[in-house]
Amino acid sequence: VDAIVERSAVKRENNNGGSSSMLLSANTDLGQHFLKNPAIVDAIVERSAVQATDTVLEVGPGTGNLTVKLLAVAKKVVAIEYDRRMVREVQKRVEDDPRKHRLQVVQGDVLKSPLPYFDVCVANLPYQISSAFLFKLLAHRPFFRSAVIMLQEEFAARLSAKPGESLYCRLSVNTQILARVEQLIKVGRNNFRPPPKVDSRVVRITVRNPPPPINFLEWDGLIKIAFSRKNKTLRAVFTTKTVLADLQSASLTWQALQQTKLGKTTTQSAKIFDKTTIDNTLLKESDSSISSPGNLKGIVESILAQDRFKDKRAAKMDIDDFLALLAAFNEAGLHFT
Repeated sequence: VDAIVERSAVKRENNNGGSSSMLLSANTDLGQHFLKNPAIVDAIVERSAVQATDTVLEVGPGTGNLTVKLLAVAKKVVAIEYDRRMVREVQKRVEDDPRKHRLQVVQGDVLKSPLPYFDVCVANLPYQISSAFLFKLLAHRPFFRSAVIMLQEEFAARLSAKPGESLYCRLSVNTQILARVEQLIKVGRNNFRPPPKVDSRVVRITVRNPPPPINFLEWDGLIKIAFSRKNKTLRAVFTTKTVLADLQSASLTWQALQQTKLGKTTTQSAKIFDKTTIDNTLLKESDSSISSPGNLKGIVESILAQDRFKDKRAAKMDIDDFLALLAAFNEAGLHFT
């Protein structure tokens, strides 16, 4: 996040015909848009509720205006920045700051770099990495207290969308089962240099601790199918030939993995990892109701005929509904990973 209030003298010089080279330009190919409103920088620091004993992870420090504010309130700030120009700028920025020992600047791709220990995360993310970084953050251990993140407005709205709302989607459900999301500040596009095409929002994300007792990969497999056509009935979505074939393959794979854990399989069971060549022996050894496409469809239809799921559509189902649906599939021996 980059507020340029401290560079007002440079701006005045530019307006009077001076050189503009001192003001670093944003690399829009990297999704850089520098925040130029100091009031919003102050609001972000305030909403982050950083304590004097906290380590703060800052993603995308820009030229360091937010970084300096965080150094004033945190025990330590670890700033991860992809752009080498900005790394140098932040380091220059704190050269004469007596608190510079609190700052660690890491040059690298935050999606590929291991995240350090931190209590609070503050980030002004390039829009194109928002989803990938969000779920990397939610999977991070040990648990952190909260994250205050600048996001594209529609993306931010999807995170907290409720059943029945137009923006309610797979992202909404997957985020809300893992975390609580609060909408904090709307930030208009003209507060950035250069202005992005859309407005932004600052949100606070608090991870649920303890996490829900689910296999998230399997959960996401279910949610992905349900929201592939969110306004269709569950029966219409889950009884297509493609979905049934994928469900059969995933369920047989799950069964074989359980057999492997119990030491009941031979080396041939390794073939299950190729979903296009499910071994015939595995089909014979597995639940015959799952092995038969006709029987499998019947099982799925019987699950979806239950009162809780009959005529239901993903667009209007809440997390408890999806948890119940996953449990019903699992009880019938059906799995999604």
